[in-house]
Amino acid sequence: MAIVYSIEIETKLQERLDAPKVWKEVLDVKYTNSGTLKNPYLTDATQSTGTRGTGYTSVAVATVDDSVSITDYVYSAAHIDDADLAQKTFSDFMEVADNMAEVLSEGMETAMLAEHAQWTNFDNASIGGSAGNITVAVSNIKNIITGIKREIREAKGGSMMARNGAFIIWREADFEILEQLAASEGFNTADDALQNGIKQGFKYMGVEHYSSVFHTAGHVYAGVKKGMQVGIVKSTYGRVKTIINPVVSGAQISGVGLETRIDRKFKAWAKMIPVQFDILVA
Repeated sequence: MAIVYSIEIETKLQERLDAPKVWKEVLDVKYTNSGTLKNPYLTDATQSTGTRGTGYTSVAVATVDDSVSITDYVYSAAHIDDADLAQKTFSDFMEVADNMAEVLSEGMETAMLAEHAQWTNFDNASIGGSAGNITVAVSNIKNIITGIKREIREAKGGSMMARNGAFIIWREADFEILEQLAASEGFNTADDALQNGIKQGFKYMGVEHYSSVFHTAGHVYAGVKKGMQVGIVKSTYGRVKTIINPVVSGAQISGVGLETRIDRKFKAWAKMIPVQFDILVA
């Protein structure tokens, strides 16, 4: 039987998973072996007015338990027939591992962007227009950027934005519009955009800009970085199982199966929802 480089495959997959990704840039990533993510928080203090010589009313401080179970996973499973296995080289196995890691990361990005129901809606009325989805254009893209920053400050997230930064993950067509706008600006911004284009994480107007092809139709993700958390089971993350003669479509085959997964759960905690935005786009 041909050699299966199990340890090397797992090492290569982990190496690829460690590469910078948009979801890692914008999310608070927590690796854990606990089945539950917890984020208890205290109720906010209140303030009232009074008159000299009169009593006051005290409000009890309460702890609210905010938690979610890690029940979802994304996986990649492949099998190789024994005859094909005998013809594979070491570099072929490394390519398989690299590809499996890439599709897992794409699965994470897709799942993150599908969580738009957890975020705060931001539509055309948020930039001074009539209610409805926004048609992104050169004429309004600055309004979207400044509108997001205004909404963050109004939600008392200004200090968190100063610490962590703000972001927008655009659709590719929107990112193209942003690039055209940046290239038309004066001085250094235009010079750099004209010479090099704009890259993932391009900082413009105090916001880091990314793009993705994995959005749910009609939705763009924006907000304060690290405002949404993803819990990842660390004992399964980056691990590869080698299965001899796996069952495929109900029948056992002569060959080797490779399986890897990421167990994860995305959560915008109650106090973070006001600074995470679902930009509703046309």
